[in-house]
Amino acid sequence: MSSRNIILLDGPSGAGKSTLADRIVGGWPGSVVPQLVRLDDIYPGWGGLRAAGEHVQRFVLEPLAEGSPARWQRFDWNVDAPAEWHDVDPDRPLVIEGCGVLTRANAKLADVRIWLDAPDEVRKQRALDRDGETYAPHWDRWQRQWEEFVEREHPSALADLTLDGA
Repeated sequence: MSSRNIILLDGPSGAGKSTLADRIVGGWPGSVVPQLVRLDDIYPGWGGLRAAGEHVQRFVLEPLAEGSPARWQRFDWNVDAPAEWHDVDPDRPLVIEGCGVLTRANAKLADVRIWLDAPDEVRKQRALDRDGETYAPHWDRWQRQWEEFVEREHPSALADLTLDGA
């Protein structure tokens, strides 16, 4: 296990992950502020839930575990294409949040694994309030990917801490 504080924060869309991640980073003790990586910046489109978790494993978590340079690539939703790469500072704590980050492979490479959930009706309303009509036509497709991910990886069982985002 790493001694650099790698936190994975997962849960369904609209559960409050981004808000909690901001609070973790903002309330971090000491002078070294954690880096925050959001899977929303990595998903390669609306069908990319699984790909983003694998991207973080391959380019961030495994390299950090090996002492190699780590980085992640932003996906530009406006042009529907991969964009620039972002380096990860190996000497700073790291918070990675997003649907699909808490896989069995990724869990082994993290120090703290958090599962955040909320009732379906609360989550959907939050997500649509946040992303508006952009997200509405994709909700069902995203939810199907999410359900497949949960069935495949059982992320809540991998968590050290389970929180209610309601």
